[in-house]
Amino acid sequence: MPSFVRGLVERLPLQFRVLYRQFLLRVVDLEALSVHADIPALLGQFAGVLILISVFRAVGLLVPTGRPRITPAEIMTMAWSAEHSFLSMTMLVAGLMAVVSWDNIFPDRRDVMILGTLPVRPRTILLAKSAACGAVLSIGLLSLNLAMSVTVSLVAGGIPGFPRNFSVYWLATIGAAVFVYGAVLAVQGWTALLLPRKWFLRISAVLQLAAFAFFLAGFFLEPGMGTPAAIAAAASRGLLNRWPSFWFLAMLNQATGHLPAALDPLARRAWIGLGVVLCAAGVSLLLCYLRTMKKTVEEPDLLPGGRGWKWSLPLGNPLRSAIVRFSFRSLARSRQHRVVYAFFLSLAFAIAVSTLKDILASGARRPLTTDFLMPTLVMMCLAVVGLRSIFSLPVSLNANWVLQVTQLHAPDRYIAATRRALLVMAALPVWVVAALLSLGFRPWPQVAAHLVVLALVASILADLSLIGVSKIPFACSYLPGKSNIQYMFWAFAVVFLPIAMEFSNYEIRAIRHPGSFAVMLAILAAIALSISTFNRRHSRSAVLYYEELEPEVITTLGLASGPIRAKIEM
Repeated sequence: MPSFVRGLVERLPLQFRVLYRQFLLRVVDLEALSVHADIPALLGQFAGVLILISVFRAVGLLVPTGRPRITPAEIMTMAWSAEHSFLSMTMLVAGLMAVVSWDNIFPDRRDVMILGTLPVRPRTILLAKSAACGAVLSIGLLSLNLAMSVTVSLVAGGIPGFPRNFSVYWLATIGAAVFVYGAVLAVQGWTALLLPRKWFLRISAVLQLAAFAFFLAGFFLEPGMGTPAAIAAAASRGLLNRWPSFWFLAMLNQATGHLPAALDPLARRAWIGLGVVLCAAGVSLLLCYLRTMKKTVEEPDLLPGGRGWKWSLPLGNPLRSAIVRFSFRSLARSRQHRVVYAFFLSLAFAIAVSTLKDILASGARRPLTTDFLMPTLVMMCLAVVGLRSIFSLPVSLNANWVLQVTQLHAPDRYIAATRRALLVMAALPVWVVAALLSLGFRPWPQVAAHLVVLALVASILADLSLIGVSKIPFACSYLPGKSNIQYMFWAFAVVFLPIAMEFSNYEIRAIRHPGSFAVMLAILAAIALSISTFNRRHSRSAVLYYEELEPEVITTLGLASGPIRAKIEM
């Protein structure tokens, strides 16, 4: 850190600096995804993915603009397309970060119980939390836009216009990110102020999941415009008023002096919307710290269930039903688990909405193609892998003794119940959504054949994810840092997506010929049966465990030699 920066930091109040460091490590409440529970390492992985995306897109913009016969109009079109693309991605990243850090900027029970007894002012807590959230948001913005901001500024204005274009690009980018982040904070804050806390706690989970789905669906459904003339024509008809990314694209080009007159209303919407969001978020945060801190302590976070007759759908024998219901209620009451699973489900939901958009746009029954087969396979994989990834995260280790003392059955029955929970909570909802989407395709025999294939793929994915698992969902401690975001991202993009594409191409050919389809079905059924049989045999000798411990490693100096060393190794 430079000396002048260190000097500025040291001038800040000590309370603010201490709280800022603590809140910075709590902004992302996903310890299971970090490396050895190291939140800075998680942020570094996240930044690495965004930097790679930015560099690849920047190189993709520079290559065509270097052609000798390219016209200024073509250069401007590519610059506008790149600016809009990265504004959309910036708003998506800001929205997802706001949802991932849900409630972290607002006072919680821990802050009130610990910091409330100390001579720390609420405004100091608010400023420290705001600074921590702003630091994480800045990491995302810099990682995603640094390479593209330099490239677009050079392409659009050359070296003479680089300083102006660069500063304007960052003005629009920061404005777009603050608009989205502030909108989420405003919705949370005013909901907490206007509703009783027990209602807010119930609605907050729904709002969080809805925000995930809203941002992803908006990103995938956003219309793409090829040229500035097409954007101006759509704006004149009022088609872009509902898409904030076009507002900030107009703001950016208004400041550079390249904005057509038809886009002036969009630029005004950007300035007005940013001002309204900043005022609404700021007022709601101040009122929450002044009015809701007492309610945070006085009212419980978990409320007793209502009395009266209750009926629940049987999900197998009593043990399987109990495990499935325990898993569902654990997921519903835990914010940490909802955040992780909401990310996977929102991706699947966005794919489903995009597919539905194509169905509605066609207006008629469409023939079955890989454009439908591959998205449903990706949706199934996201749902199953997402739920499996949070099964190892406990809700409360203090409650594990209840499951340990009531283990009256063989371990294989508990493992079978875990498989049932995975199929009911992840595979079945996606299969139902795929079945509803398939109503827009013909012919019916091919559609039914794909649904059968999708069911077998769900069974295979569920069994693959449970190989070697000897635990009850949400009832085992975990060792943070087993996964790596960069590896997961590139494994999904480089390995799974090409496999899904090749399988979809093979499936579309097979379902058109009964003989080939029968062979494919037999192969999938054999794979599903083999993996299921392997898991059942393993579960018969398995021992359920509730504590995941690191393996003991004995470190030696390696000084012994000859017979002494052989005896030690024995």
